[in-house]
Amino acid sequence: MRKIPVVSSDEKLNETIRLECARSDGEFTPVFMHDRDAVIEYLKYELPEMKILYFSDPKIDCIGMLREIQEDPWLHYGGIIAIHDKSDEKELIEAMRDANIIAVLRKRQFVAGLPRLLRIVRQNKQILFQRGIQLHLLKTISGSFVMDNDPLDITTYTNLITNYLFNANLISRDDKEKLHVALLELLVNAIEHGNCKIGFEEKTAWLEGDRDIMDLIREKNRDAAVKARRVYFSYTITPEQTRITIRDEGSGFDWRSQLSAVPDEPGLHGMGMKMVSLYVKDLAYNEVGNEVSFEIEHHHGEANAIPGIFASSEETHFTDGQYVCAEGEESDFLYYIVSGTLYVYSKGKLVSSLSPDDMFMGEMSFLLSNRRSATVVSKGDSTLIRISKQDFVNLIKENPHYGIFLARLLAQRLARLNARTARLNTEYLKVKAALQERGPLGPP
Repeated sequence: MRKIPVVSSDEKLNETIRLECARSDGEFTPVFMHDRDAVIEYLKYELPEMKILYFSDPKIDCIGMLREIQEDPWLHYGGIIAIHDKSDEKELIEAMRDANIIAVLRKRQFVAGLPRLLRIVRQNKQILFQRGIQLHLLKTISGSFVMDNDPLDITTYTNLITNYLFNANLISRDDKEKLHVALLELLVNAIEHGNCKIGFEEKTAWLEGDRDIMDLIREKNRDAAVKARRVYFSYTITPEQTRITIRDEGSGFDWRSQLSAVPDEPGLHGMGMKMVSLYVKDLAYNEVGNEVSFEIEHHHGEANAIPGIFASSEETHFTDGQYVCAEGEESDFLYYIVSGTLYVYSKGKLVSSLSPDDMFMGEMSFLLSNRRSATVVSKGDSTLIRISKQDFVNLIKENPHYGIFLARLLAQRLARLNARTARLNTEYLKVKAALQERGPLGPP
């Protein structure tokens, strides 16, 4: 069961959310609230991975709450579903530029699309409800989903993928924006040109009338045959890169001429494919042109966000081969890893490495008032934030909700350690069984 805070005083809207969540077989439980202090308190201590905010509620300052969330994105990285009544949502989207948006919907669209939205979230919770922890355990994450010809699907799936990769420190903010643009372009193309068969001239005439292309897609879907077509989206995420494939059920197109075309003058559309090819790696189509795939290379050794409580702390830089700490020395501080790779040695042997994915270094000896259990050396350049015990205690006193989050991090570390130990034990038992089955080795 996952609790979803719903910031709304609209009883009719809340009842819709309550009824739909009840149909999720206990997967989601809404928690309704509208008092600002209560909402902020809940967000700080519960750290929900998804929240619903009704921005047009006259009794609630959702923009103010959004600013609270944006002040510390490292902590409040959960996705936001934004509901509004405005005829023009550009201003709201601009205010939410740096937030992790799942969807921005007008109230009537939200009510109609809520079942679909919850289904999408439920089917893809592995890339919404985790912060990259799977890569420590699985190394490779793969998934696929089937999309209807619906604008809600386009934006929701695009947001889920880009938010996950950014929160997991796999892509930078700049790469996140580029991937967002590329995914929107390719998914719209798959639905618009592939499944709905909207041609260049038809789209041009529609846009020249100052109309939204999404409305034309909805109009095309009134045809039952068009509505029945699907888009197939699959992804594979490894520590090094993400590979994405998108396939529609259209008849394809001449992608070679589109990629090589040079327009005489800028137009309302027609250059999306060229733009996408600049934003991603190895863009490739199948022969008929109804399937496209590409890759995004991950960056390494750099955190996308620094905890708010450490934001004003001074960074310490280390060069290649420089000692960070030595085994056996007393410790009264820990480090937050901003960038780089750190090698960990115990009794002279390399036992592991640390990166920004690990977030902290030296927290166990720090918390236990113990001596360092290992020597840590910078591999290449690295940047750390050094936090003394006294400063850390003072920061936690001022921001007690961070104590909850750090406890969760330690629990995740233990879960990863237990999983790694279990995996090693399984491998050992397999080798032992194989040796026993082989029997004693004879003379050479």
